[in-house]
Amino acid sequence: MKVEFDYTRSLGPVLSAFMSALKQHSVLGGVLADGRVVVPPPEYDPVTHAAITELVPVSDVGTVLSWSWVADPVSQQPLEVPFAFAQVLLDGADAPLLHAVSVASASDMATGMRVRVKWAEEPTGTIRDIAFFEAAGDDASDGSASMEFGAPEVTGIVSPVNLAYDYAASPEETKFFRGLAEGKLFGQRCPVCEKVYIPPRGACPVDGVPTAEEIELPDRGTLTTFCVVNVPFQGQTIPIPYVSAYVLLDGADIAFLHLILDIEAADVRMGMRVEAVWKPRDEWTTSLDNIKYFRPTGEPDADYDTYKHHL
Repeated sequence: MKVEFDYTRSLGPVLSAFMSALKQHSVLGGVLADGRVVVPPPEYDPVTHAAITELVPVSDVGTVLSWSWVADPVSQQPLEVPFAFAQVLLDGADAPLLHAVSVASASDMATGMRVRVKWAEEPTGTIRDIAFFEAAGDDASDGSASMEFGAPEVTGIVSPVNLAYDYAASPEETKFFRGLAEGKLFGQRCPVCEKVYIPPRGACPVDGVPTAEEIELPDRGTLTTFCVVNVPFQGQTIPIPYVSAYVLLDGADIAFLHLILDIEAADVRMGMRVEAVWKPRDEWTTSLDNIKYFRPTGEPDADYDTYKHHL
């Protein structure tokens, strides 16, 4: 299962200056109230809580204070081959910066070794303009102390967020997901209140008893509540306006959220009867995405009393 979105944020005066300097292949540190220089610069002093206003250039050469070897890099890490994450104290700074160090093997890493920034070939005004650190030998600290900076050109960044994880389905959910691969919708009935839950939960949240009885439900039902989407967003594939709605399948007591198409958004209404539109069978997986969307059946709207307790 994947959760993906782009997080867009404005940077403010401190981080705007820091990112703009990185784009120029230079590193800025923030001067704290006690005179210490910190990289990256914080927006506020951690002790006095006053806004940081003084930024100074520091070197792109530094010393490894501590490190940890990454034998198996994962997606989105700075390097695709084994590397070290290290606390690097840049010359001119008083607090270390955490970043990647590229060396051939863990035996080439050592606390106290000198490293230098390897700049990205195409700067973007983000922390990834420091592609990684590499061994610097006895290189002197030349840094950027003589550089002058004008108004920041980087005022915001976009940070992609990608969360991918394996979902371990319960036995009850397994039956539901495997049913989807066959074009079937399975729920479970509580033996006490007789409510039918879909997707099945294994136990009734009201009575606290197992829901062992399996019920096959039809792929049509009643639209209970809905939302008209009018605001565009990144990655959007459906023209707006469109409707997301809760669909109460016939025979079920819990509605689930899905897409409503084949109707103008302005004509969608509570109580409307809808049916599933399935993907081509060769595209079916063990996912509710097998249903592309729901559409109106053309039947008369359901009476409010038939679904008022399921809103």
